[in-house]
Amino acid sequence: MDKQTQIELEAAAFRTLLAHLDKRKDAQNIDLMNLAGFCRNCLSKWYLAAAEEQGVEMNYDQARERVYGMPYDEWKAKYQQEATPEQKAAFEKSHKHD
Repeated sequence: MDKQTQIELEAAAFRTLLAHLDKRKDAQNIDLMNLAGFCRNCLSKWYLAAAEEQGVEMNYDQARERVYGMPYDEWKAKYQQEATPEQKAAFEKSHKHD
């Protein structure tokens, strides 16, 4: 496979991941962190880092808006739920060695 095709496939997979996360707003960031060790905010940071590597001017809020599909504060107000004590305990346990 040539490099350009690889880039296009990776970009398509990323867009599909974002679309999937957009459909699964019930999957809270803490759930993602507890199960997979990353969340939408992590994706935003990775997106921002990639932009910076390419010399694209962007800030964290812009990166989060790309990942969340709307401004973060709006997403948070509409969809973010308070983490349960069980979720918080699982997070502490899974990130004990970070």
